[in-house]
Amino acid sequence: QVHLVESGGGLVQPGGSLRLSCAASSGPTTDYSAIAWFRQAPGKEREGISCINVKNNYTWYAQPMKDRFIISRDNAKGTVYLQMLSLKPEDNAVYYCAASSVAARGCSLLIMAYRNWGQGTQVTVSS
Repeated sequence: QVHLVESGGGLVQPGGSLRLSCAASSGPTTDYSAIAWFRQAPGKEREGISCINVKNNYTWYAQPMKDRFIISRDNAKGTVYLQMLSLKPEDNAVYYCAASSVAARGCSLLIMAYRNWGQGTQVTVSS
């Protein structure tokens, strides 16, 4: 069982940046292979942003997110980050991280592949 805690959300002006953190704890062993970031805006479906395989650093981005979002990891801290640049009002959402043990080498943004989810952190982009 993996316990995930997101942090770093908040209020930011359009054009600003935020870095979200996802702290993962799973006991003596890392029983997950990938961490992904998703977001959900009010009235919309949850959408994938990016994922990273924590074993080999493979990353994948949803096409609309590639230019402004950067995923990275610090295995020593058990933390995955999402750097968000040039934020827009349409980026308003609750951002979630999730863990998967399905993919051995890569990762995907298929929601059903992720069994463990954090509680989410709110990002509000407004002037």
